[in-house]
Amino acid sequence: MQRSEKEKVVAELVEQLRSTQTLIVADYRGLSVTDINKLRGELLEHGARFTVVKNTLTKRAAEEAGADALLALLEGPTAIAFLESDGDPVAVAKALNAAARETRVLEIRGGILDGEQIGEDDVRSLATLPPADVLRAQLVGAVSGPLTTVVGLFTAPLRDLVNVIDARIKQLEEQGETAAPQDEAEAPAEEVPQASAESAAGEEVTPEAPAAEAAAPEPAAEPEDETTEDTAEEATDGEG
Repeated sequence: MQRSEKEKVVAELVEQLRSTQTLIVADYRGLSVTDINKLRGELLEHGARFTVVKNTLTKRAAEEAGADALLALLEGPTAIAFLESDGDPVAVAKALNAAARETRVLEIRGGILDGEQIGEDDVRSLATLPPADVLRAQLVGAVSGPLTTVVGLFTAPLRDLVNVIDARIKQLEEQGETAAPQDEAEAPAEEVPQASAESAAGEEVTPEAPAAEAAAPEPAAEPEDETTEDTAEEATDGEG
């Protein structure tokens, strides 16, 4: 391969690494050309491009693209399944896992899932999940139910599913904060004492006299003196 061709391959790999968030790396050593082409066609149906490139060129591309997580997986003959934006990582993992069982030579090393590095066991766990459409239906049912159902349903480290669940939890918390003031507004008002209610309405309130004062004995009549009698008589004469 001439230098210009190598530069072109590296540039294409850099573009692929920058545009994809999910890829799976495998050792294809021992696979025939027929096996590779068959696997390539199957992965293409699931939205992944199966690429076989020399490690020296792949390392150059990974360094230029800043894909440091990929460098640790480039040992021996390497093939990379690059997922497109609409690719199905579960279906791709299933196809690679099936090819590894059937050929007994293909070895899965790991990969990158939604920007995070994953190992061989993670890829195999990914392959055990239901198809994407079934998984979405189960996710919707689980998120709308108890959170314990969500924890029990997903065992594979899928960041995209975790993000959805976190978003649902935040949504439930926000709904709880919004509902609290509404409940307080709907709470029955406390009974207001009659005196306070009338005062608020602008009416004059005359407090009742205490029982003790109402029952107090009347003071004894003072004896009338002569001055009082004379005054009364004068008043009577004046009227006449």
